[in-house]
Amino acid sequence: MKPLKKEDIPQEVFDLYDDYAHNKIDRRGFVQRLGLYAAGSVTVGSLLSFMEPNYRNTAMVAADDQDIQSDYVLYNSPKGGGEIRGLLSLPKDPQEKLPGIVVVHENRGLNPYIEDVGRRAAKANFISLAPDALWPLGGYPGNDDDGRTMQRQRDREEMLQDFIAAFDYLKNHPQCSGKIGVVGFCFGGYISNMMAVRVPELAAAVPYYGRQPSAKDAAKVKAPLLLQYAELDTRVNAGWPEYEAILKANNIEYTAHMYPKVNHGFHNNTTPRYDEAAAMLSWERTIAFFDKHLR
Repeated sequence: MKPLKKEDIPQEVFDLYDDYAHNKIDRRGFVQRLGLYAAGSVTVGSLLSFMEPNYRNTAMVAADDQDIQSDYVLYNSPKGGGEIRGLLSLPKDPQEKLPGIVVVHENRGLNPYIEDVGRRAAKANFISLAPDALWPLGGYPGNDDDGRTMQRQRDREEMLQDFIAAFDYLKNHPQCSGKIGVVGFCFGGYISNMMAVRVPELAAAVPYYGRQPSAKDAAKVKAPLLLQYAELDTRVNAGWPEYEAILKANNIEYTAHMYPKVNHGFHNNTTPRYDEAAAMLSWERTIAFFDKHLR
């Protein structure tokens, strides 16, 4: 059987996966609807396998990369979930204090992709903390399906507090300069937007395809924003015109990029939604933005 390629998959399947990944349909409904797109050698099983994340050999920065040190730490989130675990990554033997980046996961906990993003930030000469909002429930369970189910059990405001507490942890870390930004993906994009509202000392925020704050909250954004959107992500993009109007009306510093012909999740290199050109360009812009505002 010839292996599936991204170009073989109709956009409707990507849209269907987006509904599934964001809890609009359950796994049974997802599998049933995939049947509409199965034909010949393209079976439901092959479609399902192709669409799900692949964490084998996809890390861009290995966990044992010789240029960085990366270890789990515990910190306290008194207004959130209590004890939280996160992956702390920084260059090996830094010669000076470094700016910090809070890395916020999607709606499924601290999976291998987000850990890898934390290590990528360390490779770019930052100290990063990637928390696991599922830690109060036992931590990321090893697969995204169960992770999504677990994350729905947590209160969104308490999770926001967990990531604000991560900011505080970095601020007080002896290796951190005190200049801290946040980058987040999907749910993490929403958290990044909200940290720009709630954390006066936040120096920069980079939400990737994140839901926008309410109009009332949007007017309170304090940090410079670099907003990364996917053209085919109509669900999230629907809230962008109003958000942009509020940012403009309140003279809030922002830059927005709409990446053409890519889907929600285009930065995540473990799924077929990944678009290498858009992901690499967006990450270059992210690091340049943090270099400008945090150094």
